[in-house]
Formats: sequence, C-alpha cells, structure tokens
Amino acid sequence: MRDIQIRPARDADFNAMWTIFQAHVATGETVAHGGSTSREDSHEYWFAPSATTFVATKGGERILGMYKLQPNHFGRGNHVANASYMVSPNAQGVGVGRMLGEHSIEEARRQRYLAMQFNYVVSTNSPAITLWKRLGFAIVGTLPKAYRHRRLGYVDAYVMYKLLEDPARWELPEED
Repeated sequence: MRDIQIRPARDADFNAMWTIFQAHVATGETVAHGGSTSREDSHEYWFAPSATTFVATKGGERILGMYKLQPNHFGRGNHVANASYMVSPNAQGVGVGRMLGEHSIEEARRQRYLAMQFNYVVSTNSPAITLWKRLGFAIVGTLPKAYRHRRLGYVDAYVMYKLLEDPARWELPEED
C-alpha cells in the first residue's frame, strides 16, 4: 500500500472521521451506534481520554480509516486492550483494514497490553471476521441475536480474543 501512513489522530481529522463514521452507521450492518448518534458523541467516542486514536492517511492528508485503542476494562482488567475500527467505504477491500489491525496489535504491545479483546463483532461482517482470524484472533464467545441488523434482523455478535505474548512471561503488577 504505497503512500499510506498511520499516525495519531488529530482533532483536525475529525471532519473526515465523522464522514466515515456516518457512512458506517447509515448501513446499519456493522456498528452498534445508532443513527441518532450526534457529532459530539462520536467525537467523544473516538477521542475518549482512555483511548489512543490513529488514522490511516493517503498522501498524509486523505483519511482512509481509523481505529481507537483503549483498555477493555478498568482496574484488574486493564491489561487487555479493546479496539474499534472503521475504514472509509471508498477504501475498503484494498488492505487498509489489515494495516490498521496490524498497527493496532503492535501499538497494543508497545503500550504493554497482554491481550486484545473485541467485545462485539457482528457475525455477518465476514470481511472483519476473516481479517481478525488471519491476525490471530479467535472467536471465544457468541452473543445470540445481540445485534439488530438493518436488513437481516437480529443476528449474533462475537467476542474475539488474542494473546499478545506468551502468558508465562507475564508479571503481575504491584497491588494498587
């Protein structure tokens, strides 16, 4: 993928991010956010204080996709990362999602997470499921009829998980 870079998101990127977000919400096929999600709520979601957000750009300017990385839980669960991804409909099928996925795994390792968990992967989102499996994630749970798909009605959602390093090397942190 020539001329595509992944960098930390800036507030100035949000107009393009909002456009991508709206496109995904409008389909009603892959994300839990509803059509009434406001611009402000979307901004808060992508730029939450607990999150590190990145964008994939072409030529340093055009936003092709984004992801956010954050703890899946607080306290005793904060060693497991969670991430959310969106790729522009105009950039799907050319490897941007894979680039974002690979980058997020490396970033999670850099931030010292021991694993990654996706809490809500819509079962009918075959491209995402295929990608996550190729990147080493496994389906560890099924949430029956948990997603209200715009065209198909109620469909399952998956919980997917990946260890980022050998658990034998993990050290427990000091008690807090």
